[in-house]
Amino acid sequence: MVLDVDGDLLPLTDQGFLVDLTLWNAPVACELARLDGIILVAEHWEILYFIRDYYQRYKHLPNSRVFVKAVRNGLGEEKGCSRYLQALFPTGPLRAACKLAGLPKPPTCL
Repeated sequence: MVLDVDGDLLPLTDQGFLVDLTLWNAPVACELARLDGIILVAEHWEILYFIRDYYQRYKHLPNSRVFVKAVRNGLGEEKGCSRYLQALFPTGPLRAACKLAGLPKPPTCL
């Protein structure tokens, strides 16, 4: 699979994740989101940058429970709850956030 972003063809995994996370940028995130039926707003971007920072800092992706707790610790109680994250990413907060942030598929996600 490939993603066409302004004429640049970016390789994707069979589940739609970027193969090379260094190719990620805002237009890539917007196109990935569009394909998933999501229009990115400020609340999405906050989570996308958060999970990218987490991945760069810890060199791994958390499981869902740790993700929610990390968001709570980093962004506050209101945003660090499953209901809030599920509303932003209806197909699954951790999986969708990682996909749209250009990160690998979390090992704990199907």
